[in-house]
Amino acid sequence: MARSLLLKDSRAETSYLTRLPMKITEALLAEHVVFHNLFDHVERTASKLKSVAEVKSLANLIESLLKAHSEVEEELLVEPLDHCLEQIGHRETFHQEHQEIDDNLERAQTARSLKQARACLLTAVVSSRKHFDKEERIVFPLAEKVLKSRTLTDLWNTWTEQRNRTIG
Repeated sequence: MARSLLLKDSRAETSYLTRLPMKITEALLAEHVVFHNLFDHVERTASKLKSVAEVKSLANLIESLLKAHSEVEEELLVEPLDHCLEQIGHRETFHQEHQEIDDNLERAQTARSLKQARACLLTAVVSSRKHFDKEERIVFPLAEKVLKSRTLTDLWNTWTEQRNRTIG
């Protein structure tokens, strides 16, 4: 019963969203806001975590959410801008930053000591914040400049369709 209500609410939200088209840059920026709230929580509570398992759980959650976000971002925004990012010398940097974040989250999940797990988790959070800042200063404005408004809206529609398939 609760699951069917959740799906109903989710579908209502989705149909509402599909009536209000936006650009992919706006959707990804909104996701960044959610991530920043999550990062704030992690930074506030990391010192209060009492076990490696708690840190691993948070690292796993962040890794899962970032993976979904970065896959969409890569496919729908970065790939169309790849040649531009390469010309301004940021293509490799963005990929290296993703790898650094992934590596730190992995280290947090395989750490044996609480101190090491916390340090890796917090390093991943700081790296993620810096990476998001760079995307917001470089990638999103570049997309707005290089891609047509209609293209950005079409990419949002693609994101919405993918999201609807995931929700079921």
